[in-house]
Amino acid sequence: MAHVFHFAEAVFQERGRGIRSRALAQPGNSEQLLTGFTEVPPGEEIPLHYHNCEEFILVVSGRARVVIEDDEHQVGPMDATLVPAGIRHQFINAGDDVLRILWVYGDQNTTRTIVATGVTLGHLDPYTPSA
Repeated sequence: MAHVFHFAEAVFQERGRGIRSRALAQPGNSEQLLTGFTEVPPGEEIPLHYHNCEEFILVVSGRARVVIEDDEHQVGPMDATLVPAGIRHQFINAGDDVLRILWVYGDQNTTRTIVATGVTLGHLDPYTPSA
């Protein structure tokens, strides 16, 4: 089934410390894809984590410091990353504006494991930065 996503109608899921996500293609409207947006306020970061499948991330707006394993990269609008399953990574807002990223996963049953705690969650499950 075709679907049009209007950003003005987006319902965001609060993730803690002002970080929020909006799923787009997901079970219920897509047969294969899991996609969405995450917004990270200035001075905040997504915890170091890894997934059970590969992830493509596109910076839509803002600037970020991206940690992939032991490497750091500076990225800005229209820069993208492709992170294989099991690889630790993190996005840190490195600018003065909201960081907006688009994510695409290779599996609708994506999990996120927070490195600091070892807690594994479903990707769309709520988390707090301390989780």
